[in-house]
Formats: sequence, C-alpha cells, structure tokens
Amino acid sequence: MFGTIVWVLIGLLLLVVIWRTGIGMLRSMTSPLPAPPPAGEMRRINVRYRCGVCGVELRMVMAPDQDPPPPRHCLEDMDFVAPVE
Repeated sequence: MFGTIVWVLIGLLLLVVIWRTGIGMLRSMTSPLPAPPPAGEMRRINVRYRCGVCGVELRMVMAPDQDPPPPRHCLEDMDFVAPVE
C-alpha cells in the first residue's frame, strides 16, 4: 500500500515537471524577436573577403553595421567572395 502511494506521488511530480517544461518551451517559441541593436554596436555577420594581390582570405563575423566596407590588405581593398552559410 505504501509503495503504491510513493509511485503515485512520483508520477504526479513527474507530470508537473514535464507539464511546466512543455509550457515553458511553448512560451519561448511565441516570444517576439528582440529589436535590432542601436547604431554603433557590433552586429553578427558572416562574410568572406579575398586579397586580390596575395590571395589571403578573411572571414568577418562581427561589424558595426550589416554591410561593412571591405578591409584592406597589401594596400588594396579586399574582394568580396561570398556570405558564409
């Protein structure tokens, strides 16, 4: 008799934990996206550049704006290769 009560209580506790976890996951999926950062803050980007003189490649992952100017290497602007997927 005592063992049955313990198993029922464990089952109810698991039910509450699984229920709250599921509701929390559903709420996190329905929350709106955050606003974009203000101008001047670093943003995540994924772009690759290649030096036309020596062939050095560079991957840029953070920049102050979404479309940054190309960096310079060998005293020349680097060529845009492609966004990194």
